[in-house]
Amino acid sequence: MPDCDYCGTSLDDEDAYLDHLGAEHDDELGRIERRRVDEHRAAVEETRRKRYNLALGLFLAIGVGLLAGGAYFFLAGGGGGTANAAGSGGSAPHAYGSVHWHGQIEVVVDGHHVDFSKDRYQVQDKYFHFENGNGERWHVHGKGVTLAYGLDTLGIDVTNSSVTYDGTTYRESDPGTNVTVTVNGDPVAPRSHVLQDGDTVRVVVEQNESA
Repeated sequence: MPDCDYCGTSLDDEDAYLDHLGAEHDDELGRIERRRVDEHRAAVEETRRKRYNLALGLFLAIGVGLLAGGAYFFLAGGGGGTANAAGSGGSAPHAYGSVHWHGQIEVVVDGHHVDFSKDRYQVQDKYFHFENGNGERWHVHGKGVTLAYGLDTLGIDVTNSSVTYDGTTYRESDPGTNVTVTVNGDPVAPRSHVLQDGDTVRVVVEQNESA
């Protein structure tokens, strides 16, 4: 079980140790440690790429099958509609690896503090994620990562006046409901605000049942 030379934290294995160095001590690394961390990141990214390609191949195979079935149904006299597959996270991020930024986040829904340290919220996207079990410090690894995009990768849809969490949509227009989305204390538009290094994000839904 390796220990961090910088802060003394004990890590489970070498991979966890290198993840910790890159996440918590990126600006302190020496030449050798920098090379090890960069090589580890490259290996992790390659693994993710292979998994993505495999998943994409399976998705395309399923899509071809569904398309063929739909064509048969249509030609046989059936009908169908179209679905809007546009994402809710604003513009797409790009230039992966060009930056490595961090910030703080707090999401509170009707008094419930969302715990991003849970496994289902950890490393869900390469551009925006939490890692090493830390649910308060977000990581950004690309340009153009909006607040809405980041939360969308976690299954939370946020607009200027609404929050959808755990299957429920809370709207500012609903009686007794107050939705606040701020960055560094200032109100922002989630789909247009691009996250910057050091941003402190706060999303709060308050409900007054007596209203």
